[in-house]
Amino acid sequence: MMQDLRQAGVADGGVLAAMEATPRELFLTDHFKAQAYEDATLPIGYQQTLSAPAVVAKMTEALEITDRMKVLEIGTGSGYQAAVLAQLCRRLYSIERHPALLQDAEDRFQELGLVNITTQAGDGSLGWPEQAPFERIMVTAAAADVPDALLGQLAEGGIMIVPVGLDENDQYLLKLRRGEDGIETEELGPTRFVPLIAGLAGP
Repeated sequence: MMQDLRQAGVADGGVLAAMEATPRELFLTDHFKAQAYEDATLPIGYQQTLSAPAVVAKMTEALEITDRMKVLEIGTGSGYQAAVLAQLCRRLYSIERHPALLQDAEDRFQELGLVNITTQAGDGSLGWPEQAPFERIMVTAAAADVPDALLGQLAEGGIMIVPVGLDENDQYLLKLRRGEDGIETEELGPTRFVPLIAGLAGP
């Protein structure tokens, strides 16, 4: 997998080290563990997915994280992306709308000894205003447009990575940076994510 990531253009040593240190099979059901290190998107239940390793690596690299930053993740899912981010930042806050998925992710964080992750079951589209602002925000579900609530919680100089577009065949990954003169937007290319859905999911 690491060779595949380098061939895909991932060059950040910190990101590569975090990916290598994170056992991807831990975040999958037994049925999919054999495919853990393929560069493929895999189901994790509740119509949610674990992104392909190259997607995780490229999004993480684009976030430009340092170990002094407070980061917000929208969509904990299996917890894999959070486990990678947590190794690179000071504190990670992660929101998941499916309580059962969140519980499994929390168990994995504990097993891996990741103590700098704070989680919440809730509506990710609203962000986490009590903890704002955040130096970095990672959104792992596609919104129709950039969520205003999340943009409002991005610190000066902060970066947000967000997939935009509800049609799976017409989604783009955006990198937004808050500068002195407003928001700078960079398109990072086509992508495919499950939709960002408002509200807390039922049991």
